[in-house]
Amino acid sequence: MDHTRDPCPWVALNDFGGAFCMGAIGGSLWHGIKGFRNSPLGATAYGERRIGALTAIKARAPVLGGNFGVWGGMFSTFDCAVKGIRKKEDPWNAIIAGFFTGGALAVRGGYKAMRNGAIGCAILLAVIEGVGIGFQRMMAENTRLDMPPPPPQGIEAAPKPIAA
Repeated sequence: MDHTRDPCPWVALNDFGGAFCMGAIGGSLWHGIKGFRNSPLGATAYGERRIGALTAIKARAPVLGGNFGVWGGMFSTFDCAVKGIRKKEDPWNAIIAGFFTGGALAVRGGYKAMRNGAIGCAILLAVIEGVGIGFQRMMAENTRLDMPPPPPQGIEAAPKPIAA
């Protein structure tokens, strides 16, 4: 159990902010490169391209940050709800919360979009949880202390000769 995190009502806001920042920073990088490449070369060497990169960043990075933030906030809210209902803390909570998040985000697309989004998101989170468990087990083997093997039980020690 992770006791270092905030309690459930506040963790959703915290995750929303963290996901928004990740999306905004990643979106700035992505859309900056995309805007730079899609801009005309212009009269100066890179003058128009720099302006195109900044324009793309200002237009699209906050949108991507908002999308990431909504996903993170919804996932965290569903995760807290599943933990409260199941009264357990295990990898199934994240998978179930991912299922609900993927379905809820695709609700405007209809039943098929909801089904596909829910299943896809649940599979993605199952893979992430599985890789995390695999890494934990791999790292735990490196820190395991091995005891030396016990001496053999069936062989009696030879008697020591008595010195005269």
